[in-house]
Amino acid sequence: MSATQFEVFYREAGKKDASVVLLLHGFPTSSFQYRNLITKLAGDYRVIAPDYPGFGFTKVPETRNYEYTFDNLAKTIEAFVDALSLKKYAMYIFDYGAPVGLRLARSRPSAITAIVSQNGNAFREGFGDRWKPIFRYWEEPTLANRQAIGYVTTFNAKKNQRIPPETYHLDQALMDRAGNVDIQLDLFLNYRTNVAAYPSFQEYLREHQPPLLAIWGKNDISFIPREPRHSKLHFPLENHLDEIASEMIAFLKRNGV
Repeated sequence: MSATQFEVFYREAGKKDASVVLLLHGFPTSSFQYRNLITKLAGDYRVIAPDYPGFGFTKVPETRNYEYTFDNLAKTIEAFVDALSLKKYAMYIFDYGAPVGLRLARSRPSAITAIVSQNGNAFREGFGDRWKPIFRYWEEPTLANRQAIGYVTTFNAKKNQRIPPETYHLDQALMDRAGNVDIQLDLFLNYRTNVAAYPSFQEYLREHQPPLLAIWGKNDISFIPREPRHSKLHFPLENHLDEIASEMIAFLKRNGV
C-alpha cells in the first residue's frame, strides 16, 4: 500500500470475498511470524497481515518525519484497512498487536467481528519481570536508563524467544537497519501510553463484548497470563500451530465469522 510517501508491506491469502482475519504482529518481529498460520486460515478466510512502520518490510522514508508512537501505529493500520476497503474483520492480536488492535477496535467497534488475543496484554497485572528496567526508563527517561534497556534489540534477546533460527536471524537483520534501534527504544518509552489507555480498552471490551479467545504462553517472561489456554513460549505459533489454528477456526466459526 502506498500512502503519504510510505509503503505498508503486507501478506495476504485466501478468497477476496471470504470473511477477513487481520493478523497484527508483535515485537521484535513482523508479519513473517504468521507465515504458517496464514496457510492454516486461508482455506476459510481472507487473511491479511501487515508490517507496522519500523518493522518488517514496510518502508518509511526519513523525509516522512514519522513519529513512532503506538497512537500513530494504530492510525497507520486504520488507514491501511481503509485503503483495502475492509469493513468487517476479526483480529488476531499479539504482543504489540494488542495496543495497536485495541486502539483500532476502540475507534471503530462495529467493524470487529471477533478477537483472538495471544499474549496480548491490557492489564497492569500482566507485566512480567523483564519490564522492571523499562518501568525505570518510563519514570526517568535518561540516556543511562535508555541504554540499560538496549538488550531488547540484541540478537540473544530474540534468539531466547524463538525456535526456528530463520525467525530470529530475520528479526535481527531487520532490526539492524540504520536508525531502527532508536525507533524501537522510542516505542518502548511510548509503551507507557498503552498502560494509560488500558481503562479505555477494558471499557471497550465491557461495552461491546466482542467474541474473544485468549491464547497464552504460560512461560512468557514479557506478559504474565491471567487465564492461559495454552502454555509454552512467547511465540507458541512456532510449536503449537496446529492446536492454536484448529481452536481459532472453531472459535471463529462458532461465532459466525
